[in-house]
Amino acid sequence: MKRKNLFASLVIAISALFISCNDTLDKLGFSIQPGNDKVHVGTDTIYLSAKTVQIDSVYSKTKYPILGKYMDPVFGEIKSDYIGELYFPENLEFKKNAVIDSVRLTVSYTSIIGDSLAPMELAVYKVKKELPKGKRYTNFDPEEYADMTSPIGAKSFTGKNNTYRTETYYSGTTVQEVKIYEINALLPKEIGEDFLAEFKKPGHGYLQNSETFREHFPGLYVTTNFGSSTILNVNLTSLKVHYKYLDEKGSSQKTDTIRPAEWRLNITPEVTQINHIKNKNDNLLVDNDEQTYIKSPAGVNTEITIPISSISAQLDKSALNQARLVVHTVEEEEKDDRIKLTAPGSLLLIHKDSINQFFEKGSLHNNLTSFVASYDQNTQSYSFGNIASLVNYYNKEHEKDKSNPLDQTFQLVPVDITYSNTNSGTVATAIYNQMKPSATIINKKKNKLRLDIIYSSF
Repeated sequence: MKRKNLFASLVIAISALFISCNDTLDKLGFSIQPGNDKVHVGTDTIYLSAKTVQIDSVYSKTKYPILGKYMDPVFGEIKSDYIGELYFPENLEFKKNAVIDSVRLTVSYTSIIGDSLAPMELAVYKVKKELPKGKRYTNFDPEEYADMTSPIGAKSFTGKNNTYRTETYYSGTTVQEVKIYEINALLPKEIGEDFLAEFKKPGHGYLQNSETFREHFPGLYVTTNFGSSTILNVNLTSLKVHYKYLDEKGSSQKTDTIRPAEWRLNITPEVTQINHIKNKNDNLLVDNDEQTYIKSPAGVNTEITIPISSISAQLDKSALNQARLVVHTVEEEEKDDRIKLTAPGSLLLIHKDSINQFFEKGSLHNNLTSFVASYDQNTQSYSFGNIASLVNYYNKEHEKDKSNPLDQTFQLVPVDITYSNTNSGTVATAIYNQMKPSATIINKKKNKLRLDIIYSSF
């Protein structure tokens, strides 16, 4: 048995070397014969089928919502806005003798998609009732919760002609200056005066804590009223109450001084925030023999069927050592020059029936039933590596219960991944549905969409 274990390890090592050196994996088998033992190693190619599927909605928990409307000549229309609660921090207070000057909503962003000079208008509506918990899907209708009688604030803007400030970021020895653009919409002064009146009540009225504040002021709905050429990647949304107060004997000469101040609330990941997305994808859903599409957010995914029954029949009593999956995009020279959306930075390979649960639970890929791959610009592909564990997992599930089908269907889902540095290296700490607009075309020609497998038997 020790000899068999030794040679089994050798098989796997040779397999790994073979798959790294030969990307085509032509049908070739060979055997190793140590003494009386025979270890057979073979290779094969399993071709996969794929299609483009419409996504009704995605779980929209995100740090950074998108805002605006954009029409791509190939991938169709994207329209996005968002609704959110305001995070009420502990110990937030007004200075003594405060007098409200103005109230405004500030939408901050660092990047845009589309025409940076096209005119658009931001509109702000007050939310009239508390937002539901757990319903963070992009087909959520904000107008059911907002007072749509008239906006409480509006502001015309263009992507690059707004006020901006410059912030400096340090990463090791690297220094980067980033322009942060701001849209400032003036809101009714009465909002600030109402907050101040509550603060002056015994126990600060509804301004006691986040729960009571949410009852009093459920949130804001931020959308655009016109314009169809720009989408903003929003970094932060802030409600700012500007006021002045009398600082008694506060000057260096101990005289009374009038000072300006700001009382600020932000829409943050700690509170409910829902991105509302509408897509038009009709052109992408037409049957195509050579390609499929991926478009985020809440647009279309590519759905791949892995024929585990064919793999099992091919292997018979052999062990599956490698099943290498590389998803190729259509080469740049074949793409429509009018396409402005870029390919998703990362894709999640996951069973189609597990997608909602994965994001609702805040799961991470486990390299057993879910895998991630980053886009490689040089090869114009996403490499998921060895997914033999996935094939073996669903094969065993079928053996446990024959009612479970062998052939399984998976989707390629655009995702944002947060990484952290640890003692053991860089690890993923969070995975979200990608809300930034992106799109790509998957090459599903027979020689491109396949599993290259290596198997062994004694």
